[in-house]
Amino acid sequence: MKKVNFEDLISVSGMPGLFKMVANRPNGLIVENPVDGKRKFCSLRKHQFTPLAGVSIYTMTDATPIPDILKILHQIDQREETTVSDKISTDDQRTIFEEAVPDYDPDRVSSGDIKKVIKWYCFLRETEIIDFDSLAEEEE
Repeated sequence: MKKVNFEDLISVSGMPGLFKMVANRPNGLIVENPVDGKRKFCSLRKHQFTPLAGVSIYTMTDATPIPDILKILHQIDQREETTVSDKISTDDQRTIFEEAVPDYDPDRVSSGDIKKVIKWYCFLRETEIIDFDSLAEEEE
């Protein structure tokens, strides 16, 4: 499977997983599933689009960009005693997330936000469409 540039990844409301933006149309976007390469038109009327590189998690002082959080989750996942999974309990997901972002703002970051970040990480890890080591280099 070929690697995808992190800046090209988007989340599409109502559709599971992450997608690569291929083309922009006046009434929507053409997105590609990075796993199977199938392309699909997504209407602006029906969907909202969120570039993954622009997502941040609120902290007590500012916000932490999602690439930084994904790198930390990858480091946590590399340890033998911890497995990051979207199949574990909500409490376990919160514990892992608190380790990755210890100063996150619990008033502005919901359980759903935490689940989504963990799910995105698991999708990226399982599909191997990005290289977490090169993601770390890009940020530095």
